Amino acid sequence: MPELPEVETIARDLQRRVRGSRIAGVEVSKPDVLRVVGARALAKRTTGATIADCWRRAKLVVLDLSTDDRLVVSLRFTGSLLVDDGSLTDEDRRYSTVRWRLDDGRTLHYREVRRLGTVALMNPRQFATYVSALGVEPLESDFTPERLFALLRGSRQAVKKRIMDQRAVVGIGNIYANEALWRAGVDPSRAASSLSRVESDRLHTDIVEVLRDALEKRGTSFRDYRDSAGARGGFGARLAAYGREGLPCLRCGRKLVGTHAIDGRSTVLCVHCQS
Repeated sequence: MPELPEVETIARDLQRRVRGSRIAGVEVSKPDVLRVVGARALAKRTTGATIADCWRRAKLVVLDLSTDDRLVVSLRFTGSLLVDDGSLTDEDRRYSTVRWRLDDGRTLHYREVRRLGTVALMNPRQFATYVSALGVEPLESDFTPERLFALLRGSRQAVKKRIMDQRAVVGIGNIYANEALWRAGVDPSRAASSLSRVESDRLHTDIVEVLRDALEKRGTSFRDYRDSAGARGGFGARLAAYGREGLPCLRCGRKLVGTHAIDGRSTVLCVHCQS
């Protein structure tokens, strides 16, 4: 599932490539991806609107329209937003579920292979309600060491599960939780409240750094993630934990261990380095 670096990459690409474009028409071929409004209302309310801004909140891509409506896209596991100037492959177009035709002849596709992601059109009040339960943004100034320590201290959850809780800290999924905890030398299964202030501060630093490093490389592609041009992210070559079960730890050389016991998802750790 695309996490903060991947979603931020897409949002920045769209800001650069489609901001200021006017929507000339809308086509929906798979209406089951739509939320809040149906295909007819989506077409009526977005046709003629200008894309004013493209940005990210948590794992959502948000397109502000000149009408004050917002297109809110949750990519989930296999979704992507692709800008088509005529160079997309037939395979990419095959899985296009929603298409916004732009006034310059290009098309913005919401491509969704498994149709687990969603496209919602919301007014400002609906959007505010929708995001009201989301936690702090880890690359913003209010994600301080003190804030993280308070979030950990008040939870008995495993620390990995806690930092993936979108009501606490947004944007961190399985890939970057594994990576941050490996960098910090913290066992993912430890109770969040058991971390000392020193350990919490180290984890704070490593969460921020791994997200920034991945963003610089335009995210991680394992299976389906693609940026707005259909290109793969480049951070996979720098992963130290995720996807490396059974391989040597890059810090101590011991074999990395994999488990699904913590939160039902793949966790990879070094039992020697992470305590």
